[in-house]
Amino acid sequence: MNRRTRTISVMTLAVVMASVASLAVYTAVRRIPERQVEVAHVYTVVAARPIPLGTMLTKDHVTLIAWPLRNPVSGSFKAIEDVVNRGVIVPLAENEPVTESKLAPLGAGAGLAPTIPAGMRAVSVKVNEVVGVAGFVVPGSRVDLVVTVDDPQSKTTISRAVVSNIEVLTSGTRFDQDKARTDGKPIQASVITLLATPQDAEKITLASTEGRIMLTLRNPLDVKPTETQGVRMAGLLGAPAPPPVETRVQGRRVVVAAPPPPPSPPPPPKIYTVEAIRAAKRTEEPIR
Repeated sequence: MNRRTRTISVMTLAVVMASVASLAVYTAVRRIPERQVEVAHVYTVVAARPIPLGTMLTKDHVTLIAWPLRNPVSGSFKAIEDVVNRGVIVPLAENEPVTESKLAPLGAGAGLAPTIPAGMRAVSVKVNEVVGVAGFVVPGSRVDLVVTVDDPQSKTTISRAVVSNIEVLTSGTRFDQDKARTDGKPIQASVITLLATPQDAEKITLASTEGRIMLTLRNPLDVKPTETQGVRMAGLLGAPAPPPVETRVQGRRVVVAAPPPPPSPPPPPKIYTVEAIRAAKRTEEPIR
C-alpha cells in the first residue's frame, strides 16, 4: 500500500467516525426531556380585536392573557368585568392592554361625548374634497380654519385664518373611517368634527354660516398660533410682492419677507371744466 492509498484510507475512516459520533450526540440530545421554566405572570385584560374610538366594551371585545409579573402595565385590569360597559376614548389595537386612561368613567356612556376634555367643545363643519384637503384631514391631525367673507364696511372680500391649531376628532362616519382604513385610501368625508374651546367654537360656527371656510393642514409639531392680518381683494390683485430676503442667523439660513412697498401717492384732484359755445364752435375750458 503506497502513501496515497494510506492517506485516503485514514481520511475516509476519520470522516466515518466523525459522522457516527455526531449522530450519536444528536440522538442523545434529542432524548433529553424538554424543561419548561415557569415565568411568574399576572392576567391582564387586552383588546381581542381592533376597537375604534367611542365603542362600548362588552365581553366579546376583550380577553385575558398572561403578562410577565416583573413588567406590569400601569393602570391595567385583571378582570373582564371591570371594563365591561365602559366607553373607549382612544382607539385600541389588537392585544393592546386596556388601561384606566383609555376608558371613560363608569356610567359616562359611549360615543364621542366621553372623549371631550373638560372645558372643550366638539363642533362639526361641512366639508368636501377640497375643504377637507383631499381627504387627508384624519382624526388626530391639526388644522387651521380659514374663512372668506364679504366685508360690508370696505365692500370687499377678505380671507383670514380665524382659528389655528385645532384638533380633528372625527372625519366622516365610522363607516367611512373603516372603509378608508381597509382600502388604505384617504377619508372622503362630508362632515369633520373639531375639538375647540367655546370661543373658537363660536368663531367656527359664525364662519361656516356667514362665509366660505377652508381647512389648512399643518405639521403636528408646529404649535405656533397662526397670526395674520388677512388678505383683501385689493391686496390680492395689487402690485406683486417683492422677493423674500435671505439672511443668516447663527449660521442658519432664514428667509424673511421683504418690507411692504410704500403706499402709492393719492391721485391728483379732479379738474372741473366748463363747456363754452362760441358761434358754431364748442370747447371745454378748465376752471382756474
